[in-house]
Amino acid sequence: MFGRVKPLDAILATAEKKSLHRSLGPVQLTLLGVGAIIGTGIFVLTAAAAQKAGPGMMWSFIIAGAVCAVAALCYSELASMVPVSGSAYTYSYAVVGEVLAWMVGWALILEYAVAASAVSVGWSGYFMGLLKSLTGFELPAMLAAGPTWSLTGVDFSSGIINVPAVVVALAVTFLLMLGTKESATFNAVLVAIKVAALTMFVILALPVLNTEHFAPFAPNGWFGPAGTSGLGIVGAASSIFFAYVGFDAVSTAAEETKNPQRNVPIGLIGSLALCTVFYLLVAAGAIGAIGAQPTALGTQPGSAEFTAQCAALAAKGSQPLVCSQEALAHVLRSINYTRAGDLIGLAANLALPSVILMMLYGQTRIFFVMARDGLLPEKLATIHPKWKTPHIVTLITGIFVAIAAALLPVGQLADISNSGTLFAFLMVSVAVLILRVRDPHRHRPFRTPLVWVVAPIAIIGCVTLFFNLPTEAMLVLPIWGAIGLVFYFAYGYRKSHVGRGLVEVHEEDADAPSQPVPPIS
Repeated sequence: MFGRVKPLDAILATAEKKSLHRSLGPVQLTLLGVGAIIGTGIFVLTAAAAQKAGPGMMWSFIIAGAVCAVAALCYSELASMVPVSGSAYTYSYAVVGEVLAWMVGWALILEYAVAASAVSVGWSGYFMGLLKSLTGFELPAMLAAGPTWSLTGVDFSSGIINVPAVVVALAVTFLLMLGTKESATFNAVLVAIKVAALTMFVILALPVLNTEHFAPFAPNGWFGPAGTSGLGIVGAASSIFFAYVGFDAVSTAAEETKNPQRNVPIGLIGSLALCTVFYLLVAAGAIGAIGAQPTALGTQPGSAEFTAQCAALAAKGSQPLVCSQEALAHVLRSINYTRAGDLIGLAANLALPSVILMMLYGQTRIFFVMARDGLLPEKLATIHPKWKTPHIVTLITGIFVAIAAALLPVGQLADISNSGTLFAFLMVSVAVLILRVRDPHRHRPFRTPLVWVVAPIAIIGCVTLFFNLPTEAMLVLPIWGAIGLVFYFAYGYRKSHVGRGLVEVHEEDADAPSQPVPPIS
């Protein structure tokens, strides 16, 4: 069972026949990374990070960015060696075997599908805020948010169902089923909109910065008050990690990069460094303008207690940053830049649906590869005769994304998504070390520098961030993994192509993409 390793030579066989033109330099790679990274997290999670860490969330951005940087260097070595679809799942299959590869692929559902739900909820907050600002209309609270979940039960006082989140998730699913694809020009426009919106925010917010708003700097400390989980500066870093995922765009471009050994690390570290500086400026502007203190120490964002505290403050006519569903727009409106706040909301409304589409597309690609390997029913990869898209798996994925978006708050969804992402990055870091020992002479277009230092740091960083997630998010991964193992032994173990002696080369399949899976942000 653990010996079922898909031969790396078989995976590479046709990849080596492809003549990928090496044309990307360090500047293009850096800009590619910036466009992919900046997006969901900074628009959506600033309020949740403030509730966890207060002004100390500025350190959270640095910590999360550093962990992403070392994980990205490990990711790049495998991406350059195995330039095929499947991401961390394929890498794991080639190095550590079928069972762990299945677990990685199963965990990637948390990264892609749950992340799509989180973006849908984030979009909902900005949409409702913009709608209220422009028209004065707002949905009843019960239809604008989902219930609050905890280990002790479900609280419906905050809401019943997030209708706008369901609508946008299903709308994007329908468009993806019809075959909607984003052109490079359209993507470039969306990147420009995101960057311009955040630049405007920094220009308007920093001049009114009040240093008194930075005290106390770390109200919940580094790891949160005793008896809590997922709070403090490190706890916020575990959530903020969501804001950096997307560097796949740089690492998967290693095969098309001039002098990848030099330019890939420049692109990775450069884009992560630029985004970290950008995030720090945005955070400083938000904190300095209106403050970012938690509603109460030790209170989790999205909890029933937190919802009650925000409701009590709203009744008094106060809405702090941590209670806002559209944090950046709320800051600008609070300092009398109402129209600028509306523009931020408009930018989020335009840019975030494209992120949902990318994540749903990425999820269907993972399912495709797993179905081609026989680990999932191949019926899932059925192509619609007219639309020429995998309509069945897209519809199933979209329905589950909509259900999660309807019933869970954005902070909890992001933490759940991070649990799966951290596990996948951990396995990639382990795989790099194993392959260095098992096959040291294989050609590596990009080699992770100081791999015996960088990879262990990445492993330690991923483990540390995982164990600083809220307890509920930590429990999701082993429970989800156990469910996955049931599916594997019930179906995949018997149907696996490798287990039956069949070895495929992904690029020979008719549905294999001619380009890498679009990056998520």
